[in-house]
Amino acid sequence: MPTAVIDGITTRYETAGSGPPLLMFSPGGFDSTLESWRTVGVYKRLNLLAHLTRSHTCITFDRRESGHSGGRVERIGWADYVRQGLGLLDHLGIERAWLMGGCVGCSTVAATAVARPERVAGMVLYSPAGGVKYRMKQHTRFTAHLAYAAEHGLAQVAELARTTDAGFSADPRVGPWASVLRRDEEFAKAYAAGDLGRYLTAVTGTARLLFDRDTVPGPEPEDLLALDVPALIVPGQDDSHAPSAARYLQECLPRNEFWDVPVAEQTEETAPRRILEFLGSA
Repeated sequence: MPTAVIDGITTRYETAGSGPPLLMFSPGGFDSTLESWRTVGVYKRLNLLAHLTRSHTCITFDRRESGHSGGRVERIGWADYVRQGLGLLDHLGIERAWLMGGCVGCSTVAATAVARPERVAGMVLYSPAGGVKYRMKQHTRFTAHLAYAAEHGLAQVAELARTTDAGFSADPRVGPWASVLRRDEEFAKAYAAGDLGRYLTAVTGTARLLFDRDTVPGPEPEDLLALDVPALIVPGQDDSHAPSAARYLQECLPRNEFWDVPVAEQTEETAPRRILEFLGSA
């Protein structure tokens, strides 16, 4: 599978289908891989990727620090994820594309549209992550990792990550860089020898930047209110994808279509058709 070095970090990606480009920001939190579109929850059930590749060139990729992509120990914010997505478009020679996000991918899609609206034909925001319980869950996860790293040290974090298959979402002790620690020996050595104080500061800053509100994290509401990019919003319906998160985006985005259908009634027949109707609107 091809890779590209973007912002100094290796990104694994895949293209499938033909037609207008559709850059897809994966669901899965800190385990957001290109496989997630085929293996995770509602996206697997609806078989979205198979349907979308019939009319679009779908570009999927492992988010930095996920899957087979690389990473870098630093304070991470939404702008870093935006650079990865835009860098992949640059690598592929694509000036303007449709964007689609699933779960937490919706935050990066919206942030990308705010940063570079001229490069975004439109955005599909499917089951956006957000809500009070979502924010609390993320901070609990980071707090658990910080406590483990402070008590046991970075060498032990690296050792634990390399002896278990669990990711940060399943086992907070392994931290946000778990997949890179498993796959990159040099990275693991440098991580284990790193300065613990600087590390704890970077991780604390990452939690603050990424999960700073009780609705959809990412761009500021004032920027969304001024955004002239069409959006299709499809609500989720659980603690990590609160209906209020989708309604927040509906309130903020001036050009939006809201598919007000409960998750249980989103089917393999209706969901791809609704997305394709939107993608054909421009």
